[in-house]
Amino acid sequence: MSKCAQCIIKQFNSFQKLTNAELEVFSNHKSSLLIKKGSAIMREGAPVAGLYCIKDGKCKMTKLNTNGKEQIIKFARSGDIIGHRSILSEEPVGLNITALEDTRVCLIPKADILKMVKENPSFSLELMKNISHQLNEANSSISKMSQKPVKERLAETLLYLEEIFGVDKEGFIDVILTREEIGNTIGTATESAIRLLSSLKKEGLIELIGKRIKINKKSVLKNLSEGY
Repeated sequence: MSKCAQCIIKQFNSFQKLTNAELEVFSNHKSSLLIKKGSAIMREGAPVAGLYCIKDGKCKMTKLNTNGKEQIIKFARSGDIIGHRSILSEEPVGLNITALEDTRVCLIPKADILKMVKENPSFSLELMKNISHQLNEANSSISKMSQKPVKERLAETLLYLEEIFGVDKEGFIDVILTREEIGNTIGTATESAIRLLSSLKKEGLIELIGKRIKINKKSVLKNLSEGY
């Protein structure tokens, strides 16, 4: 099992504020898990077992709305941590978190996280900054979802996906989402998402090959996302 102090992932999250000795505690107690594509990492309403650090892979964070339809709230990638909000608030898990591809995670027990929160102020502050950033992102997302037309929301979402996941060697956004998942991200029906993607393709803004999407005209797509 790899040592946390030697893991390159720690530079991308709050673990960078821990000493090697503190990281050694995590290494001794953590569990390394392989979450298969489509499987749940965390389930809404369940007690939180600990903090998950995504070593390799991609996840979606979802919540069911009042009519039982899935709404994608956020995405997570390699280097992100999940579960810390529930640990600090002592509340059940607030979202369903599902692997979009085979994903490797390290689970740090809740007791170890709380111990480090008490003993390392820099680590505690970094966790709070992370939660505050996520809250600001959520507030911004809610505002945009309520004010923007669906085509603008799709344009913004495609730019966001490219920003967080990057592109593969052929220039396609490096994450595979179904049309239903895209619809669930922008708050529209699958059929509407399909029509809108086809419209962007006809306008030459994007290229589609199966479920893969490439942005061809980023500046034009950005203008569209901003209502121009």
